[in-house]
Amino acid sequence: MSFQTAQEAFWAGDFGTDYIQRNQGDALLASNLDFFGKALRQARGIQSCIEFGANIGMNLKALKLLHPGIDAHAIEINAEAAKQLGTVIPPDHVHNSSILNFTPARRWDLSLIKGVLIHINPEVLPQVYDKLVAATGRYLMVAEYYNPAPVAIPYRGHTDRLFKRDFAGEIMDRHPALQLVDYGFAYRRDPNFPQDDITWFLMERR
Repeated sequence: MSFQTAQEAFWAGDFGTDYIQRNQGDALLASNLDFFGKALRQARGIQSCIEFGANIGMNLKALKLLHPGIDAHAIEINAEAAKQLGTVIPPDHVHNSSILNFTPARRWDLSLIKGVLIHINPEVLPQVYDKLVAATGRYLMVAEYYNPAPVAIPYRGHTDRLFKRDFAGEIMDRHPALQLVDYGFAYRRDPNFPQDDITWFLMERR
């Protein structure tokens, strides 16, 4: 697999594999059920979805419980994570690829990216935005760390691996056919269903 950026190689390698162990389990699934139950409360008729950067499928597990029978697809750059993801959704629905090398062949009712845009090289974000929108049949959900202005933050001892900005705002500016439907925040200190200080935005293609 060839990469355009250092960030892709970082997540495809050992760091991405180690991430698997830190992000799984019943407590995370419960938090994700609560998260998506709230974040998708304004969405209607979701029968298919694609997640960009799905890791081992903890988000898709929650979506499958909330929307039984959903036709779920995913893109995942790390080979070990993609292998485990193939036990959550059909293996032929898993694209073991960089997002930058993925070209949507269809549209899904829901396109989802959660905690992934923050790790992508800012120079290629416009390409990723375009791919997200190209895959969106009706709804696009972006759930990331928010900041009104772009900023880079040290991440587990690494530089240039974590970026915060107004991802959803940039997407809507670039693609005016998308309109904001709902948004919210999930706090890491929530006593019942914590998330990692995620700000989410649900957009709809009009």
